[in-house]
Amino acid sequence: MPVSAAYRPEPRFFDLGEDYGDAVRPADFPQTILRFRNDPAAATVGLETLDDAEWIAHFGRFQPLPGQPGPVAMRYHGHQFRTYNPDLGDGRGFLAAQLRAADGRLLDLGTKGSGQTPWSRGGDGRLTLKGGVREVLAAEMLEALGVPTSRAFSLIETGEALERGDEPSPTRSAVLVRLSHSHVRFGTFQRPAYFGRADMIEALVEHARALYHPEVEGGDVPGFLAAVAAASARLTARWIAAGFVHGVLNTDNLNVTGESFDYGPWRFLPWYEPGFTAAYFDQTGLYAFARQPEAVFWALTQLGGALKLVAGVEPLTEALNGFGPAYIRELRAAFLERLGVKSLGEAADQRLLDTTLALLREGGEALRWEPLFHDWFGGFASSARALGGPRGKLYQGEAFDAFRFALFEHEPDRPERLEHPAFAAPEPEEMLIDEVEAIWAAIDAGDDWGPFGEKIARVRAAGAARR
Repeated sequence: MPVSAAYRPEPRFFDLGEDYGDAVRPADFPQTILRFRNDPAAATVGLETLDDAEWIAHFGRFQPLPGQPGPVAMRYHGHQFRTYNPDLGDGRGFLAAQLRAADGRLLDLGTKGSGQTPWSRGGDGRLTLKGGVREVLAAEMLEALGVPTSRAFSLIETGEALERGDEPSPTRSAVLVRLSHSHVRFGTFQRPAYFGRADMIEALVEHARALYHPEVEGGDVPGFLAAVAAASARLTARWIAAGFVHGVLNTDNLNVTGESFDYGPWRFLPWYEPGFTAAYFDQTGLYAFARQPEAVFWALTQLGGALKLVAGVEPLTEALNGFGPAYIRELRAAFLERLGVKSLGEAADQRLLDTTLALLREGGEALRWEPLFHDWFGGFASSARALGGPRGKLYQGEAFDAFRFALFEHEPDRPERLEHPAFAAPEPEEMLIDEVEAIWAAIDAGDDWGPFGEKIARVRAAGAARR
């Protein structure tokens, strides 16, 4: 049986009509070698019962799944590093399917590297295998750290030799499929605004409101923007708590559900460095670690600008102004979650956030980002473990005393989690660039996928320890 009884197709984006996307054909790849399939993710949408041949047929050859009309390249515009580009759209991917998950959410299966579309702008529409490996690793780590993220669903090597100007070429090729809550981007609204199509914006708002923010009343455009801003604030706060740098926060890389996706030049912080950037071409640090809240808010203002065609400026501005307070609330909550302690109220929670950042700042390169949260997870209950561990000598001085006082004010949240074997290890699972490059080197040099699979298993175990 190709799909399970839990499979529930619901291709709703197609309700919008031809103005929002273009029917496309996937590339005909010379090979389809399955390198990664995410069975836990597949089980949420009734696709875990596919055997490998069926999996490749649907996610390497892109035979439509039952009840799905076929792939569509979505149309959108966007600001790229704050320069408006009206020539965007799905240039090397498409929306392959939409399904209801077990929890009731509508989810997309979207591709990357699936071939040329009307929006390829002369590109080959392909994805490097290295890029696919990096995207899988990013999504797995973010999910483990509690960041709202798309999930890497499938990675299939496709047997083509690709030329790229920014890495050794020719290089191996792949096609990726991601499972995401939505691919409706801020830039999806910018495109009809560019053409002055208020009717298209109204239809798109109602589509996204009804499917992704049903708590908002129909016709309440400012309410819809406020919901998107709140979801974006939560996402941004969790990036910061995870020490994550997305790298390219253009308006076509942010969506209406506040779920992170499309991992190109990403990085996790080795240590606290506000100006840390992920993209070598981000010369001005526009999307540096500490500037991500600013970048997301700026992108939200562009979404608000598009919505001016169908709503008043003042209520839209009020909706946007909710981002800042929501971000601070979400940041406090994210740091509490990362430290495994309960809320004690706004003042005490803010004190813990401030002292954590101060300790990381003072610790510099000696105190890496992720190990701090590993050492002190659970608060007071982890004192002996942290002080007797490999970083014990770093935990002293005024900044540490302030952090410890603020942390010990808070009760542990589910302290039984500390019994998980992950917390017996002296070091946490990290996803720093040197290890990512080593995982790729094993694949590139000897087709050794062992380190890749082992890393994913360890990351998932670490995520389970914190849940």
